[in-house]
Amino acid sequence: MSLISRFLFGPFRPSVEALRPVLYRIAYAWCHDAALADDLVQETLSKALTQRGQLRDEASLKAWLVAIMNRCWLDHLRARRDFEDVEDWQDELESSADTPEASCDRKQVIACVRSAVANLPIGQRQVLTLVDLEEFGYAEVATILNIPVGTVMSRLSRARAGLKVFLDSAMQQPATQPLLRRVK
Repeated sequence: MSLISRFLFGPFRPSVEALRPVLYRIAYAWCHDAALADDLVQETLSKALTQRGQLRDEASLKAWLVAIMNRCWLDHLRARRDFEDVEDWQDELESSADTPEASCDRKQVIACVRSAVANLPIGQRQVLTLVDLEEFGYAEVATILNIPVGTVMSRLSRARAGLKVFLDSAMQQPATQPLLRRVK
């Protein structure tokens, strides 16, 4: 339990602590870096603390925290200066993960899906994780990411299509056999 949430969130502490794993899961899905995901969650909670008066409805706490985390994520991307315009990040791949091996083994399938998600452009990855994994509605995602609902829908459609293509191609690859050579 973080020091910030323990002492300063008061009545929101149980709600905030319950959402900490959710925030981490979303942050990790966006950045695929455990340390950065921890930093994003901590920064989110810190900003939520200073802005807690802006929360109008406790029922929307999760969406409010994710919206703050999205702004922290965008600030991180801007600070990296990988993009001239923050809107350019939508089409950029954040991860250069290798193509996963096709396998029925649960761990390999999970790794395959994670790799496929990691290869999506950041904007598509964000929308996909919020809609499909965290079950936010389109309007909530639009509010969290500060984009139009139509953009949410198109990014989600492209993300799902991209995942399908990536996973289909990964499943079509023959299982790689180790190459053996004869030694005399």
